[in-house]
Amino acid sequence: EKLGEVIRLERKKLLLSQEAFAERVGLHRTYIGHIERGEKNISVKKLVKIARALNLTAAELLAKAEL
Repeated sequence: EKLGEVIRLERKKLLLSQEAFAERVGLHRTYIGHIERGEKNISVKKLVKIARALNLTAAELLAKAEL
């Protein structure tokens, strides 16, 4: 859940809607919503894609989530 919260906060900092962000990442909008609500676990590959779309590294994203 914490990682999802951080992803949502970082997405909002970039002023991106879930739909625009999903397009940027190459994932479906509902999948992004599931991640942000902590309903889905994500693979390392998808974590890297999401982090890049947020202009972060996967390590930075995990650190922000205190994981």
